[in-house]
Amino acid sequence: MKHLPANVESYKKTPEFTETTVPDGLLKDHQTKEGVWGKIVILEGSLEYTILEPDEEVIKLTENNCGVVEPIILHHIKPLGRVRFYVEFYR
Repeated sequence: MKHLPANVESYKKTPEFTETTVPDGLLKDHQTKEGVWGKIVILEGSLEYTILEPDEEVIKLTENNCGVVEPIILHHIKPLGRVRFYVEFYR
């Protein structure tokens, strides 16, 4: 899994989502803006995190394994049963 660069700072985070409240946009291919990184933080359960570029990579995210979203890279998530999570944004 990638790591956040040392020089970025958190500037906002989403509300907490569950498998029933996750926005549809996160389930479809989407991307952050240029210069914006994300960190998917799992509080309970697990998500499947699919990174589509440069090659497809599927990662299971858990409480012990956060997902790092690189700027402008297409990706989507899929809940794997019950889950609670949020996304924190950095620049």
